[in-house]
Amino acid sequence: MPIKALLFDLDGVIVDTAIYHYQAWRRMANTLGFDISEAFNEQLKGISRTESLEIILAHGGKTVSDEQKQELAAQKNEWYLELVSQMTPANILPGVEAFFMTVKTARLKTALGSVSKNARLILERIGMLNDFDVIIDGTRITKGKPDPEVFLKGAAELNVQPAECVVFEDAVAGIEAAKRGAMLAVGIGDPAVLTRADLVVASLADLSLDEVLRLEGSFTN
Repeated sequence: MPIKALLFDLDGVIVDTAIYHYQAWRRMANTLGFDISEAFNEQLKGISRTESLEIILAHGGKTVSDEQKQELAAQKNEWYLELVSQMTPANILPGVEAFFMTVKTARLKTALGSVSKNARLILERIGMLNDFDVIIDGTRITKGKPDPEVFLKGAAELNVQPAECVVFEDAVAGIEAAKRGAMLAVGIGDPAVLTRADLVVASLADLSLDEVLRLEGSFTN
């Protein structure tokens, strides 16, 4: 089937907010008496705030009530928002703007597929809110990646079949979500990590739309 739509994750593909997540989560961990490293933070990529909190609490050997978990997650998000509210178009990752210009010229449909509940705020800050035909974020899904819900909803709202979609992801969980949704996947990052992607590049600056379109019909499970 011809490729008709491109679905993009936000963090690590369009912008890199991982450092802001790390700073906020580390601040939270420190208030509980332990620390987390940047290397540890890598395993939190692509998963929800609730799941991230559970992993961090387990890492610190902390057991808290459900009410305390809600308070901790809310506090972390407040600290995170303080950081991302300072973002500007200068925070857009290399190659993104040029790639999107090519996509628009080709008249391909676009969707954002992010588990972040702050996706719209970030897109607004970097001036890309209107660059997507559809925005599916953490406020619109009930299951996080690697469940394919976020991408399947995007395809449905774009009125295209999963096999007509290419997903752009930097996280293992995101690539897995694309595969479970029967979509092609372009990994942004390390080929040794994103092993299930159909194509892996360091960034969108290293990718042409022609290379993406040549993936047509090459889906691998």
